[in-house]
Amino acid sequence: MSKTALITGASSGIGLELAKIHAKKGGNVVLIARNEEKLNLIKQEIETQYGVRVYIMVKDLSVENVAIDVYEQLKNKHIQIDYLINNAGFGDYGMFFETDWEKEHKMINLNITTLTHLTKLFLKDMLVRGNGKIMNVASTASFQPGPGMAVYYATKAYVLHFTEAIANEVADKGITITALCPGATKSGFQERANMQESKLVKGKKLPTSKQVALYGYDAMLKGKTVAIEGFMNKVLATSVRFIPRDLTVKITRFIQDKRK
Repeated sequence: MSKTALITGASSGIGLELAKIHAKKGGNVVLIARNEEKLNLIKQEIETQYGVRVYIMVKDLSVENVAIDVYEQLKNKHIQIDYLINNAGFGDYGMFFETDWEKEHKMINLNITTLTHLTKLFLKDMLVRGNGKIMNVASTASFQPGPGMAVYYATKAYVLHFTEAIANEVADKGITITALCPGATKSGFQERANMQESKLVKGKKLPTSKQVALYGYDAMLKGKTVAIEGFMNKVLATSVRFIPRDLTVKITRFIQDKRK
């Protein structure tokens, strides 16, 4: 029996690649993003290429109480979600005292509030059935504070810790929950976050969205709790445990700063 995956932030980048990977395996997909035109084109492409059902939902997941709207609409259509992939998220680059609060408020709503609410709603149904998988897209930013992207790093730390905790809570109930932690990825994220000039990305050969999606999807199927894409990302994420925290913050600041 094919599994239906709900994927947020599915109109580009890692989310789009995850949709294609799941569809290629014969699974139906529910795709959520803000751009209706893009979603319709993706729906046509995936249904034609893979012969699966694609349901699209045009939603801004950064607004209040949108998660319950998504959940109830799918319930009313009798669409069962077997895999929940909370991929949608964005960042912003700049010193906290200079950045825009409205953008950060939306970031917190999207990266934390909606992700948490969607997880709660669909996890309850999975518990009734005794099966299901959830993947929350965190980041290597989850492992340390991030001067220059303070709110973004903090939201991703939440995603990682939240995922690890609830994965433990449901470990004996037939459900797995995975935190995918990619590093900088060629996905369009940098442009939206205004960080193209950061040392973290400028002049670097970054992994593609497809590479990260393939790694994350495989980790989800295997039930890994924390999945860090890339060998050096694993080394760096692990090494912060052994470095004094004030030094960790200084190193992150250096990496985040723009190239002169």
